[in-house]
Amino acid sequence: MVAHQRFGDDKDRVVIKSDGKPAYIAGDLAYYLDKRQRGFDLCIYMLGADHHGYIARLKSAAAAFGEDPATVEVLIGQMVNLVRDGQPVRMSKRAGTVITLDDLVEALGVDAARYSLIRSSVDTAIDIDLALWSSASNENPVYYVQYAHARLSALARNAAELGLIPDTAHLELLSHDKEGKLLRTIGEFPRVLETAAALREPHRVCRYLEDLAGDYHRFYDSCRVLPQGDEQPTDLHRARLALCQATRQVIANGLAILGVTAPERM
Repeated sequence: MVAHQRFGDDKDRVVIKSDGKPAYIAGDLAYYLDKRQRGFDLCIYMLGADHHGYIARLKSAAAAFGEDPATVEVLIGQMVNLVRDGQPVRMSKRAGTVITLDDLVEALGVDAARYSLIRSSVDTAIDIDLALWSSASNENPVYYVQYAHARLSALARNAAELGLIPDTAHLELLSHDKEGKLLRTIGEFPRVLETAAALREPHRVCRYLEDLAGDYHRFYDSCRVLPQGDEQPTDLHRARLALCQATRQVIANGLAILGVTAPERM
């Protein structure tokens, strides 16, 4: 029994039941204590929409352990709905159609499963279209971003074969409006990360990467990066290659932060 009531909960909580088995809250308490013992100063819980009443319990538990309740932060998520062939996938324990995270990973792969869950705000219900998220198309957000990285990687390989080296000495040559837009979007990356971390909103990183990938694709369609035929490399080629190198690095960094791979080839 943990004396929660003295610290703001509506009653004390049983941790170990009379049959010796742990109560529902036991795992959360063990998680908190383990985190604190390993030196973490903040424990963030991600709970379902039906767990609003759990917030006071967890903060009261921290106080009962002699800790500051502020070391507990709770994010309340909304429902995740799966769609297949345009129809919602119904979940029922009785019918055996409960969808686990393992099932989602098996259907979509790790990258798409992770990205599909991160891409929306925590307070927004998520609809995951299984056909969309498993497709190799620009409508698939994670494919769109990963394809941009793969395209940039191929460009870097082709440049190396030509002996073209990126150079930032003449960035003033990047005067095309698509170049300017790409530069500005790259420059927003630190602010996006800072805001996403402060607000616990990793979906901001996803949306940023999609914007960056779009800016890169539009730049690539309008601005030739590599010399063609017998054309000699110019300072503009080198400056554009440097811009592509920076774009590739930012996409790789953003995907790494999300725990999503940045493929060299697709």
